[in-house]
Amino acid sequence: MTTIPVESIGELTTVASRHAVVHVGTAVRRYDDLEPDAEHDIDGYAFRTLPEPGELLSVVATVNDVHFGETVCGVIDGTDMGPTFSVAPGDPPYPEVMNGGAVAEIGALDPDAVIVKGDLTAAGTDAEVDAFLAAYAPLADRLTWVRGNHESHQHLQRGATPVQTVDLPGVRIVVLDTSVDGVEYGGLDADQLDQLDALAADADRPVVVMGHHHAWNPDSAERPERYFGITPDDSERLVEVVARRPRIVAVTAGHTHRNRVRRFAATGDVPWIEVSCVKDYPGAWAEYRVHEGGILQVFHRISTPEALVWSESTRHMYAGLYAEYAFGTLADRNLVVTLDR
Repeated sequence: MTTIPVESIGELTTVASRHAVVHVGTAVRRYDDLEPDAEHDIDGYAFRTLPEPGELLSVVATVNDVHFGETVCGVIDGTDMGPTFSVAPGDPPYPEVMNGGAVAEIGALDPDAVIVKGDLTAAGTDAEVDAFLAAYAPLADRLTWVRGNHESHQHLQRGATPVQTVDLPGVRIVVLDTSVDGVEYGGLDADQLDQLDALAADADRPVVVMGHHHAWNPDSAERPERYFGITPDDSERLVEVVARRPRIVAVTAGHTHRNRVRRFAATGDVPWIEVSCVKDYPGAWAEYRVHEGGILQVFHRISTPEALVWSESTRHMYAGLYAEYAFGTLADRNLVVTLDR
């Protein structure tokens, strides 16, 4: 029996309210002018478009894990699991290729705000932060950014703003610095949580929380001492704030390089969202379309030709397990954040 690689069959990448996108290797098929909140079956792909819950009020774009300065992709410290990938001599660095594609696509969207959720760099240097800022200069007038563990691990203080607030029509975005100096895991201190609590209590609109690290699941049977994301103690305190503040409707992160949505018992239907990275497969950014009755997350795979050549080459990292891990399900990538709690 012959197995046909999924990249030869195609992947239903994006389902928004009025369009859908399929990637077949480096080829892109876009289906426009679709009816919202309706079943469709096009070229063998069956899906339901997202609804449009009322008037569109504002649009936000977000990226994470952009890794300026990185030259080898697929390395896990302490292991020899492969394969790893680098560009050919003389070719432009892949962080520049991937982020250049993201900036071009986001610029074409013309959102009201752009949020960068950490891991700006590979080695936490000022030069790498400068490269990030130069690449995102076309979006500087609406750019909010925060550091990630690649910066804090090296004690870099640029981007170490504990709490930032972006108010837009229909939504308040609270950006938290979840990074902890000298370590790779995340945390939140009491002042940050108190500020989030106050901002959510005073908000006259839905609140979306953004930061680099993802929360530990308080429903988990395991409580590791060195959790990869926000420490269990701090995660529990964050969950408590979200549980008592119904204005908080979503919490979004990067760090894991995957698309995933979780829901916790204490916070009901609130999605705890992770968005995959810019730098390698699938190579992506997310759009939040803020309607008066709900917020749509629309996933975008960076689709400039150069970006697709690179991201396709990296789908087989980590002994071939990476693509399934990073891509997630369609519902992990494209969803409606409800406003009623």
